[in-house]
Amino acid sequence: MAELSQEKTTLPRRTSPRRRKFTLLPAWWPLALLILIGVVGGASYSARVAPEYAATTYLVVVPAKGADPATALGFAQAYGRISTSTSTLAYAQTADGVPDKLPASQVQAETSPDSPVIEITGTSTDPDESANIANAVADALMRSGNGAAKDTGVRLVDFSPAIAPAKPVSPSLPVDIAVGGCAGGVIGALVLLVRPRREQWTASTPVPAPARSGEPAAKAKEHI
Repeated sequence: MAELSQEKTTLPRRTSPRRRKFTLLPAWWPLALLILIGVVGGASYSARVAPEYAATTYLVVVPAKGADPATALGFAQAYGRISTSTSTLAYAQTADGVPDKLPASQVQAETSPDSPVIEITGTSTDPDESANIANAVADALMRSGNGAAKDTGVRLVDFSPAIAPAKPVSPSLPVDIAVGGCAGGVIGALVLLVRPRREQWTASTPVPAPARSGEPAAKAKEHI
């Protein structure tokens, strides 16, 4: 009985040193690397950005005697909107300790539909200046509103003046590190999803040898 078989030979497959080095790393190394880069970037941002302070003052809208209390709620909303208007800021910037050109970005006003309270916050890189901005805007708003008290039936009262804060509100090192790490983690996860699957490299791979002349290329058949 004669049996013909196709010969196979084993040839070594070469692997570049660089590819071999990355093959030894775990599959999730891009994720860890990008998280580390994000953490370092967040810490660097927190160290470089100038601290910002915020001071807050509170005004209360009081209705006139015999007036409907709901009127005070409505005017509190209206005065809260005009607290950052051009005319209010123009009057506030004449006060001591306030920038000559006070931008609206350094003033925030908040109101509540359930309370006739106006919250005015001044922000600055200087703690004293942040308090001066908040108090100056509140004073400008009170002068404007109380000047029309006979027509509106409400008055504005300074409930709690702003004081210079002891600590900045930003930047926050833990928050910046957390944000940077999360951003790096998201990017790293996307990299793992879109990159091709790592090939399995072996030391050698069987390669079929070319068929000799006169030998069939198909599987050998048994002959008796």
